[in-house]
Amino acid sequence: MNEEIAQLTLLQAIDHIIDTIDSDIQEEQEALDIKSAELADREVTIGTLTEKIETLEKESRMLEVEIADARVHVKDRQSKMMQVQTGREQTALLKEIEDGKKGVKEKEDKVVDILEETEQLTADIEENKNLFKGETELLLEETEKVKKAIAAINKKKRTQEKKRKTQANKLNTQMLKKYDTLRTHRNGLGVVNVLGGVCQGCFMAIPPQQYNLLLRGDKHFDCPTCQRIMYHESVEEAEA
Repeated sequence: MNEEIAQLTLLQAIDHIIDTIDSDIQEEQEALDIKSAELADREVTIGTLTEKIETLEKESRMLEVEIADARVHVKDRQSKMMQVQTGREQTALLKEIEDGKKGVKEKEDKVVDILEETEQLTADIEENKNLFKGETELLLEETEKVKKAIAAINKKKRTQEKKRKTQANKLNTQMLKKYDTLRTHRNGLGVVNVLGGVCQGCFMAIPPQQYNLLLRGDKHFDCPTCQRIMYHESVEEAEA
């Protein structure tokens, strides 16, 4: 392996460590974001339940007005019973009174149902508020822990970034730019080993003549398929 490739592989090893650190930071933040979203959902649930209670209470008030009006109407019909002259009028009034009482009973039953549903919703709100309070406290504690964890991770990252800067300075500008571009567009891999004539970046075979030249170790080539910078290092050398 020539010196330039050796320096590139060292740089890529540092970059992989930095990538892992960035991934760790992202995982910490994502876990916190999930808990924050769950807390927001809990708050929305409380709001939805509260709105439902308000709607039911409005409906209950309207029913109470309708019940009062219906009772007045029934009482009026009952008073008129004393004034009717014929059996037909009496029958009509009796039916009207019966229908009025039936309507009142149905509305009263609905008011009771609304009251029971409101009580259950109120209990649900209380439960969700208690959970919200507890989850808020836990989230604050978790946020503090994540901040400390990310701060510790960033400290490691700064150390690696210093190493990277030192290592990058060992490469010529053109090669470094090419490597950085490849890393950006090739899933973090700018320089790859070739084993058995197969690029370990895209796992496609390279031309035999090119592979033979690569085995000599004094040159490097670009993979004809993925354009990554190729080198050859045997498994034994890599493990040494």
